[in-house]
Amino acid sequence: RAMEQRPSPVPLSRAAAAALGYLRYRRGGPGRALELRELRRARREDISGVGHKYYLELELEDVLDKGRAVTCSAEVLYHLGSKDSAPDVEFTLEGELQSTEEADNVFYSRMRSLEKELEAQNIPDSHGHVPPELEPIHRLAGVAGGYVTWQNSRENTHFHLAQVKHVKQVKRTDEFLQFDYVVLLHEMVSQ
Repeated sequence: RAMEQRPSPVPLSRAAAAALGYLRYRRGGPGRALELRELRRARREDISGVGHKYYLELELEDVLDKGRAVTCSAEVLYHLGSKDSAPDVEFTLEGELQSTEEADNVFYSRMRSLEKELEAQNIPDSHGHVPPELEPIHRLAGVAGGYVTWQNSRENTHFHLAQVKHVKQVKRTDEFLQFDYVVLLHEMVSQ
């Protein structure tokens, strides 16, 4: 039997962070960075013998398309007794995100045309500044950080990407781009 609860805002914001990480991983890229504008509605359901399921309504914004919000419904299921597995996340976007094809192609062409593979550190710097030419690299880190955040989310964690400590473009012989990132994640609960 399922029992619904109105939990405190803290577990709801943690579930929202897990959902946002998953969304960044699935829909982010060098031309898109999703931010949570507002957690509109949320509830938790305790599913006997299974786990806790959070039903969330999020208002998202692409930082490159300011002023236009997209509503997202998400379900985040944390399995009981599961210390090592990521929560199940399902989402539905109500409305379309702006196309990133052009921005992605510009980024791809720029990276392919570099004489030497890109290498950078401390993005953003200690003043919170991201150089414009590194913004797509920072947004890509958001995709990777989103994956790590989602995979490591538990009901008692709340991660967000704090900084790219180091990034290096990997030399490849095919047409793909590859980057090795060292990222710093901030765990809000333990600080």
